[in-house]
Amino acid sequence: MPKHGATLGLRLAPRRVTLLLVLVGVFALFTLLFTLPNAMPTGPSLSKSIADHKFSIPKYKDKFSSSILNPFRPVSHKPPEQKNSTYGGSSWYSNWNWRSPFSSSITLDENRALLPPLKDRAPIYCYYDTTLQRDEATKEAESALLLTWRRAWWAQGFKPIILSAAEAMNNPLYDELQRLDVEPGFKKDMMRWLAWENMGGGLLAHHLLFPMASRQVPLLSFLRRGEYPGLTRWERFDNALFAGQKVQIADAIVQALRNPKNKSVKDFISAVTSDTFLVDPSHDSLAFYDAKTIEKNYPKVAEETTANREKGIKSLNLLINSHLHNTWQDTFANGIAVLKPMPAHTTHMIEPALELATLLATCSETPVPSSCPPNIPKCSPCVASHPMKITTPSRYRNTTGLYTIGTVPHPYTLRTLDASRDSLDISYIRREIKKRDEWLYLIFQELLGTGISGSVRVVKFKEAVAGEYATSHTLWLTAEKESVPHDLDWWFGFDIPNNTTDTGKSETPVPGPERRPKPQHDPADGPVPTLDDLANEPRLLQRAREVSKSTLEQDVRIRNAIEAWNLADTEAWRFARAFLARARVERLKWEEEENKYAGGVGSDAESKPGSGWLRWGDDKDSQD
Repeated sequence: MPKHGATLGLRLAPRRVTLLLVLVGVFALFTLLFTLPNAMPTGPSLSKSIADHKFSIPKYKDKFSSSILNPFRPVSHKPPEQKNSTYGGSSWYSNWNWRSPFSSSITLDENRALLPPLKDRAPIYCYYDTTLQRDEATKEAESALLLTWRRAWWAQGFKPIILSAAEAMNNPLYDELQRLDVEPGFKKDMMRWLAWENMGGGLLAHHLLFPMASRQVPLLSFLRRGEYPGLTRWERFDNALFAGQKVQIADAIVQALRNPKNKSVKDFISAVTSDTFLVDPSHDSLAFYDAKTIEKNYPKVAEETTANREKGIKSLNLLINSHLHNTWQDTFANGIAVLKPMPAHTTHMIEPALELATLLATCSETPVPSSCPPNIPKCSPCVASHPMKITTPSRYRNTTGLYTIGTVPHPYTLRTLDASRDSLDISYIRREIKKRDEWLYLIFQELLGTGISGSVRVVKFKEAVAGEYATSHTLWLTAEKESVPHDLDWWFGFDIPNNTTDTGKSETPVPGPERRPKPQHDPADGPVPTLDDLANEPRLLQRAREVSKSTLEQDVRIRNAIEAWNLADTEAWRFARAFLARARVERLKWEEEENKYAGGVGSDAESKPGSGWLRWGDDKDSQD
């Protein structure tokens, strides 16, 4: 058989073949650079730089471009720290660019989360007459009822404020009212209006008027905007709700005070002309528990109030709270989803979230079981034998009738549980972690698919946490906390039932532990953990929590390494932690200010320093 090269009748040494190829390449390059351009005419279709044999390196024209990808961007200072922007080891910066994948591109600080600006809350006022003499028990019962009122409106995005005679006395027209000889009922009503006008207008509500609907209903959305075209009241609500601006309110007050027939009128509406108000017939999302409604729909509560005012008020408070809770349950007819990615190793991690879901799915204590709010006579009452459905899916589903509770782990916590290792090292992070940002990948796998980058997933996560409708449909906790916050009543707008039935015996409709709803496992969500995994999880989770707070050099180095290896997961963890912390700070600052007025009625004992937040284990010096 002839050898290669012999078929052409010649044989070349390997070195000569290499030399020949080099010569051919040089000849081809010479022909391309010098012969071809001279043979082609220059014109609009041909670059002049090529025709003239001129080649230049592209230049970066705008060295002051704001893009983070610009390597020539000048060094800048960090944005200044905003007021009330740190709490419990978490810090944040509020900015309209909060949907940026990574906060550090704006904050220039790896540890500061970028959050959306806080929305202005429309003020809603109610009047409480502090001049009346009450016994201590009655005063406490009324304060608890006012707390329920404040909590319900706060959860709907309003700023509830309790007014008293002090605000009315600051009104210039107060002295004119005192000189009039009028009915006591009219004078009391005028005090409400004087106090309201002194605050600059907005919404004036009765303390027995409650928002009893989902957050997105048109009326509540309209009221939240704080823009009212005219002085408005609502049909068949008497003095339950008014809306208006300061000038319109002042004109109405002057008209009522100077009405020649005001000596015989008994309320404000009767003292002004019929064209003073715009009358809105739509108020299906509001529930008014006035005396007529109580007597008609809840006679048991009316009888208790007649026999003993203190007990009657407590009974009414329980009734209203149960209706608020039941309305929330009806809003989420598909139940509660407690996210559980990596189901074989995260059972203990989501336990606080699952316990919260269990409490939300049970029925609140009520003096009138199976009753409905006055504005929803055909509701679906909470029944202990048929509680809300609780599931533990491994994927996030953006479903209208489903409430989602997520537990966001630090990457170190997630990897410790998934690998069942007491400690991690650099070698493990580099060689054993095959998929970066796996937590975000898993929860959004169904929604976004598999071919999406971590930066896109983290933006989707931020929208699921802080989007326009997200706050009323989701709650995101962090895995490093041993329990849920104790002030989540303000998040949901009602007093969440407590697990106080240790013996398993309870009265309907509050079920004992053995009758509590159990989470339903879908085989599609992943495997069920083994007994060995369940036994190891508490120890591993505790170790991860210790490392997350540790200041030891070795722990800090490993923590920084795994954060750098999972940038999107770390960003999601910081964002969720900061978002919940800021919500807490916003309410605490408002509570601190409002507790000074109206004798502190309607205040929450757990909002005082050293109570609810510290029981959550998140004092200002702690680090997560």
